[in-house]
Amino acid sequence: MKQNLALFDLDNTLLAGDSDYNWSLFLISEGLLDAKTHHDRNEQFYLDYKNGCLNITEFLKFQLKPLSQHSKKFLDELHLKYMQKIIRPMMTQKAQDLVDKHKQAGDLCVVITATNSFVTKPIATAYGIEHLIGSDPEMVNGEYTGGVTGVPTYKEGKVIRINQWLEARGQQLSDFKTSYFYSDSHNDLPLMKLVTDPVAVDADEILTAYAKQQGWPQISLR
Repeated sequence: MKQNLALFDLDNTLLAGDSDYNWSLFLISEGLLDAKTHHDRNEQFYLDYKNGCLNITEFLKFQLKPLSQHSKKFLDELHLKYMQKIIRPMMTQKAQDLVDKHKQAGDLCVVITATNSFVTKPIATAYGIEHLIGSDPEMVNGEYTGGVTGVPTYKEGKVIRINQWLEARGQQLSDFKTSYFYSDSHNDLPLMKLVTDPVAVDADEILTAYAKQQGWPQISLR
């Protein structure tokens, strides 16, 4: 019997909030970033993302630079605090129940997110999801450089990255009887259009309208 594939966006989908946006706010609150110079740019990038006009290259340059200014050991310890203080309150029971339902059915579960994998891997793990595809920060000699490796997992980049990931496993999307993709954002339409069962989750206005037109399921995990 063919296995099913369950893909989950993370920010504002499994999470009742945005881990990328809040990571910057957290660094500011910890005194690790200058509030005046960093806050306004963070707000503008977040607005661009919502409007579907984010320059992902510029954003990743902005977002990954702080990783290059600290040791990985320090960053890992900082992330533990971030998880407890910021992320855990964003993790809803409905989201966990959905993940558990797919896991219990034996589905291959994957978080696929534009947010960098340093921020998101521990969050996926906290949900009990082993596999994460995110924008990958570059590392040299075990430390972050501030650069990015490979294709950013944004818009059409999600299609490229899931195909690459499956190919490395000797699989392709058509191998799965059913492929689900849960997302809140119209930025994810390129991948949502390819799976057999796209699901709009607490969706933005553009995705809500498109899902309604296509007859896609719309759910809330809040």
